[in-house]
Amino acid sequence: MTYYQESKDASVWTVAQLNRRVSQLLDEHMPVVWVKGEISNFTQAASGHWYFSIKDDKAAVRAVMFRGRAQSVGFVPRAGERFEFRCSVTLYEPRGDFQVQVEGMRRAGQGDLHEAFLRLKNQLQAEGLFDPQRRRPIAPLPACVGVITSLAAAALRDVLTAMARRAPHVRVVIYPAPVQGADAPVRLCQALETAIARAEVDTLLLVRGGGSLEDLWSFNDEALARAVAASPIPVISGVGHETDFTMVDFVADLRAPTPTAAAELACQARADLLDQLGARMGAIRHGMQRHLERASLRLDRAVAMLVSPGQRIAQQQQRLDGLTHRLQRLAGTVPERSQQRLETLVFRLQRNLPQVQPHRQSVDALLRRLQQAGGQGLVLRRQRLQAAQQTLQALSPRLIVNRGYAIVRNAQGQVVQNALDLNIGERLDVELRRGSVSVDVVRAHDLL
Repeated sequence: MTYYQESKDASVWTVAQLNRRVSQLLDEHMPVVWVKGEISNFTQAASGHWYFSIKDDKAAVRAVMFRGRAQSVGFVPRAGERFEFRCSVTLYEPRGDFQVQVEGMRRAGQGDLHEAFLRLKNQLQAEGLFDPQRRRPIAPLPACVGVITSLAAAALRDVLTAMARRAPHVRVVIYPAPVQGADAPVRLCQALETAIARAEVDTLLLVRGGGSLEDLWSFNDEALARAVAASPIPVISGVGHETDFTMVDFVADLRAPTPTAAAELACQARADLLDQLGARMGAIRHGMQRHLERASLRLDRAVAMLVSPGQRIAQQQQRLDGLTHRLQRLAGTVPERSQQRLETLVFRLQRNLPQVQPHRQSVDALLRRLQQAGGQGLVLRRQRLQAAQQTLQALSPRLIVNRGYAIVRNAQGQVVQNALDLNIGERLDVELRRGSVSVDVVRAHDLL
């Protein structure tokens, strides 16, 4: 037996150190690669992560696809299906397991289709065809529902069974078209145009059973997606299974996970409608009963207040007799009272008449005194006015100007009294005996 002996300075790695070093080497030197193989041992964890193996006829490797990446795939793969995986090579250090982390996947041989699907999806989304605001509401109580699918499709039987069970009162119109094949998109568009032109249904169901990506590819056609988005009739898509997504699912007014679910979403169950109708009829009966009870009470009160015509006439006759008696009694007493009141008023008037003659003499004397006082006052006021006029004329600046003086005013019309208040270049108005002149200040000085 041969033993290998190292020097004392040689290091010994732990298993953890070894796995960490191998993991670092893979991260640093192994690029992201595409791997083609078949899925086996597929498991979808509660966390949303996918765990499976990728194998071919000679080897297998463990793989993991985390939830964020898995949600962008748009479908759930099944064991035995072949795909192309975009992945990075890693080492799970706790167990030393060699594995790959899948970042994206496409069906083997159908990578171009998947990329075309993503390109069209991004284009239509950028144009606003996926906007929830543009979706039309589904008719809550349709009278007729249209179904666009193949006559031989199992999806049609599922829809008809669900409609017969759930809403047998709703009429169903079928617009047949192939759901698979080269001419399927064109035929589906023609069926949709026929339904729109006939305008006989309240809701359209575009349905098909499950299948592979290539089986469902007709429902990823751009012309069909645009026709569904532009349809004036609300469209419910029910293509494939719950995990399958096609372009019409994104542009339809409502997406159902299966054809049967599409039929259930198109109309309310007959039993539910009957329950609602029964509840409303019960409310109406209760309301009518309450109304009749209140009306009966009002009728009873009205009957209690009702008086027979004979009794009403007797009451009115009695009242008329009383009024007639009062009128006759008042007719004899009113003239006598009026005469007495008139005599009293005449006596009071004569007693209160004024004596005019004594007052007339007094008025004449006052009038003479007023005339004498007025003449004297007028003479005095005329003399005072003349004295004031003489004083005003003596103080008038016009007399001073007539003697050779002048009145100087500034631009504001104020009389200038101090030369030192003026500014050089200021405009002044000078009033003379005859006329006025405008001058500019050239120099100002004090004479004191």
